[in-house]
Amino acid sequence: MEDEKSFSDICGGRLALRCRYYSPYCREFGLSSARLSLCSLTAVTCAVWLAAYGLFTLCENSMVLSATIFITILGLLGYLHFVKIDQETLLIIDSLGIQMTSSYASGKESTTFIEMDKVKDIIINEAIYMQKVIYYLCILLKEPGKPHEISRVVPVFQSAKPRLDCLIEVYRSCQEVLAHQKATATSL
Repeated sequence: MEDEKSFSDICGGRLALRCRYYSPYCREFGLSSARLSLCSLTAVTCAVWLAAYGLFTLCENSMVLSATIFITILGLLGYLHFVKIDQETLLIIDSLGIQMTSSYASGKESTTFIEMDKVKDIIINEAIYMQKVIYYLCILLKEPGKPHEISRVVPVFQSAKPRLDCLIEVYRSCQEVLAHQKATATSL
């Protein structure tokens, strides 16, 4: 079963949450943010190139124009490959673990997997960001020798920064999977 809902991020931008329920104990959540706007990209590129042309007319050195074009193209490629994340995905399987994937605008993907026996809980935490209180979903990891202590906190959906209503939906579904996993672990 697949479900798609529209939410907004902390800045008011549009986010699409795609929920896939493969089974009662395997769920995938994908948050897609707005794609790179061609209008804003063109406006920034034109502004940089016009400034370079103005500098060229002052110093009459063609290297200024060549360097500006080269730096602009490299900057754009770097932004698309290392910064702009189009989609973040959280896959939770009760018997295996949690996989987080970030898909960049260039097509590059970054994946992190956390084994389920290392997961203590999934919570919604709050933080102060730019004079606002924001909420974020995070995974609490157990200390290997001490199951009651937390070794690390791994934030989820860092790039998308969804609002609380979106996080609550993902949180509730993850808690259902974790509850089943804990119930089967205690029955063994």
